[in-house]
Amino acid sequence: MSAGKTLLIVLGALVAFLVVVGLWAAGTYNHLVSLQQGVNGQWAQVQNVYQRRTDLVPNLVNTVQGAANFEKSTLVAVTDARASVGRVQLPAGTAPTDPAQLQAFDQAQGQLGAALSRLLVVSERYPDLKATTSFRDLQAQLEGTENRIAVERGRFNETVQAYNTAIRSFPAVLIAGMFGHTVHPYFTAAAGAETAPKVNFDFSGKS
Repeated sequence: MSAGKTLLIVLGALVAFLVVVGLWAAGTYNHLVSLQQGVNGQWAQVQNVYQRRTDLVPNLVNTVQGAANFEKSTLVAVTDARASVGRVQLPAGTAPTDPAQLQAFDQAQGQLGAALSRLLVVSERYPDLKATTSFRDLQAQLEGTENRIAVERGRFNETVQAYNTAIRSFPAVLIAGMFGHTVHPYFTAAAGAETAPKVNFDFSGKS
């Protein structure tokens, strides 16, 4: 075999190798982008359900304020917690990659959830308030929102797990590092977070 033919074979093999590597790199890159978009999309769902709960607060507070001698400290705690949620700054359009940012968001939302739970507990002492249609409707909406929050948080963790596993796996980790893919933090479950806050629908007025 002549040297020219040998060189052509070597060059052909090299080109074929580069084509295979290029196709693999492109496929891996597209897969990681798809997973990243899945994380961002699920993060948007998490924000939506939390925003839904935040939007319920003014109407709930206004309704409860109509009850005679309702505990002012409970209402203040709810409004303060809602304001704290609004002060948490997060990247727009993308899921946070900084664990401290997610922790701050989670803590603020947890404080609001605890304050709302306290408000519902206190409302048990006001049978006239519990008997109103507007309050019952808000209770039902809040319960549904709390359940949806738990669902969307779980789905977010699932998408993050798939993404984090992909970018840490070899050989995809080589592509991930080149294009700036980094791991995302998870929501962590607090004690008792496996169940949504209980909303009592016994409107008989019994304690």
